[in-house]
Amino acid sequence: MPDQSASSGLTSGVVPPDASAPDGVPRDAAPAGVMSRRRLLGTAGATGLALGAAGAAVGYAAAPSPEKTTALTSVGANMAMFHGKHQPGITTALQSHGHLVAFDLAAGAGRKEAGALLRRWSVTARRLMAGEAAEHGDTGVARDAGPSSLTVTFGFGHSFFARTGLEKQRPAALDPLPAFSSDHLDRARSDGDLWVQIGANDALVAFHALRAVQKDAGGAARVRWQMNGFNRSPGATAEPMTARNLMGQIDGTRNPKPSEPDFGPRVFVPASGDPEWMADGSYAVVRRIRMLLDDWEKLSDKAQEDVIGRRKSTGAPLSGGTETTAMDLEKTDADGNLVVPVNAHARITRPDQNGGAAMLRRPFSFHDGIDADGVPDAGLLFVCWQADPVRGFVPVQRKLDRGDALSAFVRHESSGLFAVPGGAADGEYVGQRLLEG
Repeated sequence: MPDQSASSGLTSGVVPPDASAPDGVPRDAAPAGVMSRRRLLGTAGATGLALGAAGAAVGYAAAPSPEKTTALTSVGANMAMFHGKHQPGITTALQSHGHLVAFDLAAGAGRKEAGALLRRWSVTARRLMAGEAAEHGDTGVARDAGPSSLTVTFGFGHSFFARTGLEKQRPAALDPLPAFSSDHLDRARSDGDLWVQIGANDALVAFHALRAVQKDAGGAARVRWQMNGFNRSPGATAEPMTARNLMGQIDGTRNPKPSEPDFGPRVFVPASGDPEWMADGSYAVVRRIRMLLDDWEKLSDKAQEDVIGRRKSTGAPLSGGTETTAMDLEKTDADGNLVVPVNAHARITRPDQNGGAAMLRRPFSFHDGIDADGVPDAGLLFVCWQADPVRGFVPVQRKLDRGDALSAFVRHESSGLFAVPGGAADGEYVGQRLLEG
């Protein structure tokens, strides 16, 4: 798990979040006329304690009617844009709920059926991301919620092109990933003709979109695999901060930032890209990485910090400073030992230790229950974005394979690589330039 994740509030194709919040979550923000959660709780504390039990009963009886209730939060009102230069869900701030799902085209389905399916999916995504009901057969699951920053992102797997007779349009960057020594891959939960990423800041909104996408597939495609993930909820911390993973580590300090001059070339295929239909698109590597939490949690905090190369409490490098301080790879202690161990995860994944290789990480955590031995099936749904996986993900993962201290505590259980085309213009559907070009 390279030491980069999507913690910055990037705004391409998204209604801009509070620029002062590094994770894209406004600081206790609420629209004009809307009482924030913090203000509401403060008011309740000031009045409820004085009223006591009797006052509480009176307050309940005198509560305003639903028509006069003030909204508690603005989270549900936040909306991402479907149409744009890039697809949503790539530079969108981390969402609290997510679903990843891969489909295989049904027997006999080809280019025509795939085009009709992408058209249906695009209409549904646009409507749901705007907080509207699905065009046909809406389940009503999310009828009480706003858009909740919903994003729906579509991609094509290597096998899609043979199934649709479009082999000549398959990008060279979509060649299968090489094998890695840390792989313990379940092929039934890997790859796929089509891939959909769904994210939202409300669980019902995310599920509603998942169900709509599945229903839209109809007889054209069937689900190959599906995974559910989560992140911290917006506003859960006193102030915006980089996310933590299930190992308790701050995860994402060195994620590429849009302010960096090479951000675009690292993440997105150029407008003059090859093939043309991938212009302004990106490549997603998707890995289900199980964390061996029982083993990890037996380590002391100091041992965990040596594995990662950063302080568990603050995310600061072991060489000193704050979370964003540049790591001093040459610093030694009084005994002449490197302060940041040579096999520390944060050292190995640094772009300057990998020929500049970098990727935009945008993961979800997962927990799929406890197995028969009482071991949690939990970890990271690793999703990273880059203009070319051969220059982004592959060199970093190869280096991790050769000596990352974290490798003893994780297991890569599934893998996929998907070509995610640029965003759809108004009136277009995602992938139209490929399927109708």
